[in-house]
Amino acid sequence: MSRTLSKGKKRKRTSTGRHLLFALVFLAVVALDQLAKAIVRHSFQFTRNTGAAFGIFRGNAVLISWVSVVIIGLILFFYDRIPDSKLALASVALILGGVAGNLIDRVCRGYVTDFISIWIWPSFNIADSAASIGVALLLFYIIKKK
Repeated sequence: MSRTLSKGKKRKRTSTGRHLLFALVFLAVVALDQLAKAIVRHSFQFTRNTGAAFGIFRGNAVLISWVSVVIIGLILFFYDRIPDSKLALASVALILGGVAGNLIDRVCRGYVTDFISIWIWPSFNIADSAASIGVALLLFYIIKKK
């Protein structure tokens, strides 16, 4: 909520800066994810994932979509309670962007476009990566705060 200036004075972080960081991270994840998926669907091989992470709950796109809507709703409802930390804000924005990116696919196509395939790891996409990195960073933030 406040930052210390070099001479020990405190300056209140503007809510505009907070909102801007959150919005930029969120929009960058969704835009990059959707652009990459569009390119892949037209030019490369990809997997149609009708389930959640690692293909669990395959064929339950509607249920997973509703769970995604609830997650998005909870993040937005509790947005004001996110600590005033760039790491915390960016973490939650990455999670929100990842969930939203995959929700767009589920709603528009009935499946999620997975196209990154690494050795024995199941195929995934940018939204999956963003959400996973966001969760890892948020856990790091929580542990660091204790």
